[in-house]
Amino acid sequence: MTNDHVLTERHGAVLQVTLDRPKANAIDVTTSRSLGEVFADFRDDPQMRIAIITGAGEKFFCPGWDLKAAAEGESVDSDYGVGGFGGLQELPNLNKPVIAAVNGICCGGGLEWALSADLILAAEHATFALPEINSGTIADAATLKLPKRIPWHIAMELLFTGRWMDAAEAHRWGLVNEVLPAADLLSRAHALAATLAEGPPLVFAAIKEVSRAAENMQFQDALDGITGKRFATIDKLYSSEDQLEGARAFAEKRKPQWKGR
Repeated sequence: MTNDHVLTERHGAVLQVTLDRPKANAIDVTTSRSLGEVFADFRDDPQMRIAIITGAGEKFFCPGWDLKAAAEGESVDSDYGVGGFGGLQELPNLNKPVIAAVNGICCGGGLEWALSADLILAAEHATFALPEINSGTIADAATLKLPKRIPWHIAMELLFTGRWMDAAEAHRWGLVNEVLPAADLLSRAHALAATLAEGPPLVFAAIKEVSRAAENMQFQDALDGITGKRFATIDKLYSSEDQLEGARAFAEKRKPQWKGR
């Protein structure tokens, strides 16, 4: 399936979304809206469980906002679609795991796009930066997200200086989960996605909802919300067939057969 410069491939319960916008995979408004539609469909499709995002080619994952489009009059505060810029970071109720396979330069809004994923894999030659400071603007989403993913003082250094970080350093600080040879990046992403796709989707949904909500809650309030089933995904999980199946499979010493209901 092709949607403008957004290519999608279905591999069983895994959706691969490839940003293919030569020369650098930059995102303009039209592409962002297309990405939002793709991710909204992924969210709402009960057959799809895991998404992989990556960039076409070997040089660029994504450098963020398309500055050529900006030079032609596209506004920074345009309507980027249902999921916000890149279709992911503001998409409501996305309760399925997303893996970013960073295959090259990942900077600015492209790094914010990667930070919208739950797990980040990087090719050995991948590089990361937030160069917005050099043009007198703020990396808004990264300012919120990056200090939650890596040590605060390192996040501030990247935001304040705009310096580049290679894949090895990104792994050392916890920005990425794994660093791999470029030739192995997508195969590893799909292997990880296949493993997750065999997992309990209702539990993944509960983990994502609770972790989002807990960002603005005291620990005890969040815990009370879980035990009191005040989260929709927790309520669904605790009353599901899958909850009973998990217990039965454990007792019978067999692999659970998750139904997502």
